Amino acid sequence: MPVVLVIAALTLAGWLFAGAGVEAALIHAVAVLVIACPCALGLATPAAIMAGTGVAARQGILIKDAQALELAHKVDTVAFDKTGTLTVGHPRLVAFVAAPGAEEAAQLAAAASLQSGSEHPLARAVVGAAQERGIEVLSPDAVRAVAGRGTEGEVGGRSYLIGSLRWLEELRVPLGALQADVARLQGEGATLSAPVERVTEGLALRALMAFADEPKAGAAEALARLRAQGVRLV
Repeated sequence: MPVVLVIAALTLAGWLFAGAGVEAALIHAVAVLVIACPCALGLATPAAIMAGTGVAARQGILIKDAQALELAHKVDTVAFDKTGTLTVGHPRLVAFVAAPGAEEAAQLAAAASLQSGSEHPLARAVVGAAQERGIEVLSPDAVRAVAGRGTEGEVGGRSYLIGSLRWLEELRVPLGALQADVARLQGEGATLSAPVERVTEGLALRALMAFADEPKAGAAEALARLRAQGVRLV
């Protein structure tokens, strides 16, 4: 494109220098543009898009297609996935609160054992915490993943399930004395899950597990810059 524009300008100047009138010089300059520019545009546009998307990919930004680039200036809302995007993606078990009458080490051992075969980040955090404390992790039996809820199975002949508070609510598991700890930990921004044991009386909450993930360096600055541009963040 720049080369074609320069040649057209030289054509205009050359004809004017040769003594041709302005109209004739313009006609010859426009002829150069009309003949050469479609080819230049046809090459320049896809080449620029390919180069731009390649650079973006090296920076971890994936662009769906050219239309996405064309519409990017109209973006007014950005929806973020938290784990691994705004955070480092390695959650840690920051609190383990045993229910009254339950032994903390035994409940942590049961929770870690039940999740020992899972690759879920929260499960790995529980197993890691148990190993750091020198707690033996056993092989569970009859493990079953419940999509979007949690995991259930048997450890040492006892039946457990571990899942989100939403699952516990669906199963009508009473929080009892741990209700205050739920409010406190949620207020601190922790992600909560809980091990529950199946007993003769029904389902008994055994503990609360709180997880936290460190924000990535620069995440807060990036969010602030987007807000300063008037972008709504979700």
